Amino acid sequence: MTRVLLVEDDPDLALAVRVLLARNGYEALHAEDGREALRLLFAERPALMILDIGLPGLDGWDVLERTRDMSDLPVLLLTARGAESDRVRGLRAGADDYLPKPFGNDELLARVEALLRRSAPARWAGENHGEDGLRLVPERRSAIWQGHETRLSDIEYRLLQLLVRNRGRVITTEQLLDRVWDDPEGTGRERVKFAVLRLRRKLRQAAGDEAADPLEAVRGLGYRYRPPGDEGP
Repeated sequence: MTRVLLVEDDPDLALAVRVLLARNGYEALHAEDGREALRLLFAERPALMILDIGLPGLDGWDVLERTRDMSDLPVLLLTARGAESDRVRGLRAGADDYLPKPFGNDELLARVEALLRRSAPARWAGENHGEDGLRLVPERRSAIWQGHETRLSDIEYRLLQLLVRNRGRVITTEQLLDRVWDDPEGTGRERVKFAVLRLRRKLRQAAGDEAADPLEAVRGLGYRYRPPGDEGP
């Protein structure tokens, strides 16, 4: 049974959505706040999350950011109707789709089905990425590379995580600025260059091998994650 995590603090809405999901063959988990959501994410590893932005305490933005540190599972964001800025912010922060409140049952189910249909099984940080010897450790903001752990800054961690998720694909400097630095205007391109240099140096030092570098600069375009021995163009 496909497991779906609903993060919603309105008890009436949460009950209605849980019943709807259960009647349509899903195992519905529920968290009333952000901290409980993160605990369930780590413990249960659902296939999809339905996330309300307006949560008490740890809000939906924090939950979305920390979720993206742990996994690439699909996230359906619940937003206030007409709040275009929330929708744009959510998509830029890594949400896969959004649904304004109030919504109909059929539309919610259709969006859940579409996200699950077009998404591969979620990958979770802390798992090995292929057989290349890399493991991300979100709770310590570090990476284990070739059996050795190295601590990373927040920017370095987010940079490596984005490149790993897009293994083999070139991520442009502009995309990195937008998604790692939240700089959609693409200013400060030198920040990317020096952050990548620092990250590559840390990974090489961790492996004790100057050649053991899984990051590749693609001249005039950007960077990609391609570990040694990974064949590609």
